Amino acid sequence: MARPSPRNSLGTMRTTLLGALWLIAFVVGAWGVALRLLHGHELANYGSYVVWGLWVAAYNYFSGLSAGAFLLSALIYVFGSKELEQIGKLALLVAVITLIMALLLIWLDLGHMERFYYVFTRPNFRSLMAWMVWLYTAYFVLLLAELYFALRADLARWSARDGWRRVVARLLLFGRRSLSQSAVQFDRTALRVLGSLGVPLAIAFPGGVGALFGTVLARPYWHTPLYPILFLTGALVSGGALMTAAVAFFWPKNDPKYTAIVQRLSMIVFLILLFDLILEWAEFSIPMWYGVGPEFELLQKVLFGPFWWVFWILHVLLGTLVPIAIFLTQRNKPLWLGVAGGLIAVTFMAVRLNIVVPGLIEPQLRGLEKAYHHEKLVFEYVPSLFEWQAVLFICALGFALFYLGKTLLPVMSVGGAEEGRR
Repeated sequence: MARPSPRNSLGTMRTTLLGALWLIAFVVGAWGVALRLLHGHELANYGSYVVWGLWVAAYNYFSGLSAGAFLLSALIYVFGSKELEQIGKLALLVAVITLIMALLLIWLDLGHMERFYYVFTRPNFRSLMAWMVWLYTAYFVLLLAELYFALRADLARWSARDGWRRVVARLLLFGRRSLSQSAVQFDRTALRVLGSLGVPLAIAFPGGVGALFGTVLARPYWHTPLYPILFLTGALVSGGALMTAAVAFFWPKNDPKYTAIVQRLSMIVFLILLFDLILEWAEFSIPMWYGVGPEFELLQKVLFGPFWWVFWILHVLLGTLVPIAIFLTQRNKPLWLGVAGGLIAVTFMAVRLNIVVPGLIEPQLRGLEKAYHHEKLVFEYVPSLFEWQAVLFICALGFALFYLGKTLLPVMSVGGAEEGRR
């Protein structure tokens, strides 16, 4: 009887460990969501003064990941990038999943979750947030449609096979099983049209959120014209970094283009990261130059306050300097490039927290923090365990959707694009 190879045994152990960690995260996170449904916002650490916290920051973070992944797919389906052609379907899948995660998080943040549909049935056309919800809805429908057309030809091939792939394909094809040249050309045209429509939407979301922050005149920390651009470049950096990690760790290693794809993705992320650093330097250095004013005081708290490590350790060291060092020294090692992308993607949450929270911790009236006393009337905020549990659940759910997607859908079919031309 043949013994299992050490490599297979190691792979089984790794899968078992990851499965156990995911199950723990899911259960712990589900308990937090249950507490949210039972007790509302009572266990959250934000209050009447600091009204936005971890969930709003995470919503901005995940929506940025979605926009970044989608814009990467637009390089393929709209602008015809041949080097990244094979990962277009994966980019669309990641964009769909991270958008679902973002919308679920902002749904948890609503005071009355059950009234979310009011924005459709009782619209206020002068509300910028209402317009954002409608645009998100259109963007989500567009993503699903584009993913369908990207997968259709591969699903049509699956429909001719035996087993579960045939069942999945026939459920999702809606009768369109043709592999004729005209059918495949129609898919390509639809992808180009939908991608072209999606580009301004994907730019508008992070840019629009940045504009929403930047136009709040009463909050000096947010009131800057740089925010729309910073949110957009942040989306491109974090979304591209997430895609770099996803391809490096999950793409079939037997693909002869595997290394080249990861290298190209990492180069794109590296260049956008450098540009984002220039913008961030401008954002920080100008208010800090004169050393006076409310914005300077808040930046002092970000850089040297109790949570200095969020900026210097998570963002600057782990999210910037270490990845840059890896990009420059490990160009021929795809897994290391994936580590760099993963570090940027994960630690970019610190950037979103350092935007949302500091803008709310400064009293708009001097002495207001001492005028009234209540546990919810404070200008300090640290996310509670309950808030982190809900985010953990959303992350576990997102990973489960990604695993199901890559398993049940042909998003990583090597050579699929070439087959579609035959």
